[in-house]
Amino acid sequence: MVIAVIADIVGSRELGDRGAAQRVLDETIAQAESDLPLAAQPLTPTVGDEQQGVYRELGDALSSLFLIQLRLPDGIAFRFGIGVGEVRAVASVHGELADGPGWYAARAAIETVHSREQRAVPRTRTWIVGAPGQDEVMASTIAVSNAYLLARDELVGAMSARERRLTYGRLVGRSQQELAAQEGISQPSVSKSLRRAGSAALIEGLDALRGESA
Repeated sequence: MVIAVIADIVGSRELGDRGAAQRVLDETIAQAESDLPLAAQPLTPTVGDEQQGVYRELGDALSSLFLIQLRLPDGIAFRFGIGVGEVRAVASVHGELADGPGWYAARAAIETVHSREQRAVPRTRTWIVGAPGQDEVMASTIAVSNAYLLARDELVGAMSARERRLTYGRLVGRSQQELAAQEGISQPSVSKSLRRAGSAALIEGLDALRGESA
């Protein structure tokens, strides 16, 4: 299995300082990969406001993109199109070009995110499309994962910056005591914030999906 990911910046034309925003994105991706190294090829800028990355397993992609989503500050966000399918490199005098049905599926997925954003689900940020030829198990896994992602994006979109930081910390294995010290608050306050944000449900749901897609 190969998982292709295309990410684009939400509202890139409205960013006051595009260069500063790109530095934040680069640092966020690097920190997420340092805390939980999962990418076969971490998200890397390609052209315009797009980035491309590759993962070996769907669960790896779901976890890594969740970390990136949580770590980004207010005012900067990604959309993610996830494609399940073969990817290949095409030789060119300008270097290797990304090609294959996995990339076409990722492009279709990010177009779905754009479409859903403009209709009834404005907080949609992530979608998965399988390239033609997926077996019944993968087709079912993709459908279940997309249902999870709709709920995840809605909950993350409603979180405060602190709630995102706390959820990120729990996702990478930090204790509530460590997070309390980091935030300068009490451990019960950390627990209350995580409950209010629905963090445990999101993390346990992700664990369940990773078991399904392994």
